[in-house]
Amino acid sequence: QVQLVESGGGLVQAGGSLRLSCAASGRTFSSYVMGWLRQAPGKEREFVASISWSGGSTYYADSVKGRFTISRDNAKNTVYLQMDSLKPEDTAVYYCAADVTRRALIGDSTAWAYWGQGTQVTVSS
Repeated sequence: QVQLVESGGGLVQAGGSLRLSCAASGRTFSSYVMGWLRQAPGKEREFVASISWSGGSTYYADSVKGRFTISRDNAKNTVYLQMDSLKPEDTAVYYCAADVTRRALIGDSTAWAYWGQGTQVTVSS
């Protein structure tokens, strides 16, 4: 098992930036694919970005490509999501997630075994 704690959310004006962090504890961090998913009011939870076990591969939802960057530091057991050029439609609760499978890595939002509590990101117009 792994426990995940997100931080870094907040209120930002459109066009601004935020960096989310997710600190993991439990099983060896490098054993897990890590990802970020989000859920906006009235919408289903959706995949945002993921990163492979050693950081060699990343995947992004089309809606965030070119604006968001996922990274991980296995020595610190931490995964990050740098969010630039934020838009109002990015407003959501952002969740850190972990899994051991490639199915999760490639964007299957149902495949993630472990979840954090989420952090709110609000982007104003």
